[in-house]
Amino acid sequence: MSVPFQKYHGTGNDFLIIQADEYVPNRGALAERECDRDDGVGADGILYLALEERFNPPRVVMTLVQPDGATAPMCGNGARCAADWAMDRTGADSVMIDTQAGTLRADRTDGGIIIEMGTPTFDPEEVPVRADEPVFEEEIEGLEVTMVNTGVPHAVSFVDDVDDVDLQTVAPRVRYADAFPVGTNVTIASPDGEGGFDQRTYERGVEDETDSCGTGAVAIAVVARRLGLTDADPVEVRPPGGDLQVSFNDRGNATLAGPVEHEFDGEVAVRSPTEL
Repeated sequence: MSVPFQKYHGTGNDFLIIQADEYVPNRGALAERECDRDDGVGADGILYLALEERFNPPRVVMTLVQPDGATAPMCGNGARCAADWAMDRTGADSVMIDTQAGTLRADRTDGGIIIEMGTPTFDPEEVPVRADEPVFEEEIEGLEVTMVNTGVPHAVSFVDDVDDVDLQTVAPRVRYADAFPVGTNVTIASPDGEGGFDQRTYERGVEDETDSCGTGAVAIAVVARRLGLTDADPVEVRPPGGDLQVSFNDRGNATLAGPVEHEFDGEVAVRSPTEL
């Protein structure tokens, strides 16, 4: 038995999209197998999407299952891919994305998809991080980090040059530090001298560096503004996979903008319960 998928990516952050009503008895097992870049299709996660066209603008319910088989409440680039997928099917230029972290509005622009990312928080209980006060520029497992939740938790560290950091060695110690009851993403950034930043992110659930991370790009911009490192708007953030723009609207919410590409379609095999 097999189910169809569409492969999308936002600045290199890539996903298989499967309609939520497709019969997949074990979503976690499918993600573990098919996200593997050696033995599967290869992706940073699987997006299960349920399109609800009766609303205006149309709504799409998004569930992200990561390569480790667990679900994540939010993914910025994943939400932008989900928006593009929904717009292609409805002809709409605006959609609402229902995620576990809240409902977000997405719009098509000349350069791709822009999505409102909600209100970031430094509150230790909401990050979450085991601390009595917000964590700003504190050393955790050898890395000076600021903790913020932009839909998922991020430990953000500013360095002179992101390319000089051995992220595969540094990040796992922080990602699994005792200070974080549910773990954290680890994002490093270096200023470009013009108010923007280069980015690298080690993603929780992927357990590796990804070519791009939308919530990480927003985390960089939010923390940089809080620490007085930039007053740019938009803040240009450059992960390895492409360029993203983070802006801030009148409600204090961040928006994330960048390109989205539909790569190809295919099918993946699923096992019935009797075969598991």
